[in-house]
Amino acid sequence: MVTQIAIFLVGLGVLSWSADKFVYGASALAKNIGISPMMIGLTIVAMGSSAPEIVVSAVASMSGNPNTAVGNALGSNITNIGLVLGITALIKPLLVSSTTLKREFPVLLAVNIIAVYFLYDGELSSREGIILILLFIFVLAGMAWISLLVEKGDPLMSETSDEIPSEVETGKAVMWIGVGLVLLPLSAQYMVDSAVFIARYFGISDLIIGLTIIALGTSLPELAASVAGVLKGEDDLALGNVIGSNIFNLLAVLGMPGLIAPGILDEQAANRDAYVMLGMTLLLLTFSFNFRGTRQINRIEATLLVLSFLAYQYWLFA
Repeated sequence: MVTQIAIFLVGLGVLSWSADKFVYGASALAKNIGISPMMIGLTIVAMGSSAPEIVVSAVASMSGNPNTAVGNALGSNITNIGLVLGITALIKPLLVSSTTLKREFPVLLAVNIIAVYFLYDGELSSREGIILILLFIFVLAGMAWISLLVEKGDPLMSETSDEIPSEVETGKAVMWIGVGLVLLPLSAQYMVDSAVFIARYFGISDLIIGLTIIALGTSLPELAASVAGVLKGEDDLALGNVIGSNIFNLLAVLGMPGLIAPGILDEQAANRDAYVMLGMTLLLLTFSFNFRGTRQINRIEATLLVLSFLAYQYWLFA
């Protein structure tokens, strides 16, 4: 058991590191070939923050554990809102000022509703998996289009530009992309295998292990990025990382088990976890655009997000 826990932790560390290097290389390469920083931030960086979840979901599905993959998608979104944004806003209240984010919020809500609808019957079919992946491509193209419409005064533009690596040689950028492509699936395989072993040892379902330990592990990059962003005064970037990640989780990550291992799922995914995720999303929208007109997630609201996350964890195991 100790060995499996060690393998999981090492796999998680390598997964997070390789995802970061993959995004670094892809962003640097995109900048070198002339793609605008805003487009890079809304597409490559946003998708890269979900890379751990996407790869883990694909590996889990190929290993015959679709419930782990679904739990990873739903659990990551719940963790991103309740824990990541909760802790970030506790450190410093988050001001919602970017018009770009205001365009992404309706997309996030719509994607949540689609995911809940697809899971409602307790099954994820190959047709639904294809639809989710096609929507992922459509949303990615839409974000690229939105990046062309961003106003010059939008705070997200300057915040994003500051985060894109500069003066990186093309050869070095390609090298880091290769490192990420090799280590991401390899580390994910070891991580999933050890997580399944741990779950079996303690009598925990595949769904629960995906909702908790794997979701928490794959959300660590978002936590690090959001905390770092808010400490530098980049509130919109911190919030944007989570919104983009959650959209991609419900399209690319949830689409993987539909494509690779369609079939009947654990009924709790539809009856409990999908609705918790939708409720947390509505809570985030309410706090971001509250009736006082401040458009700020304050520390009281952040505390409620964290407490909601902890209550959900207690519900899972109690």
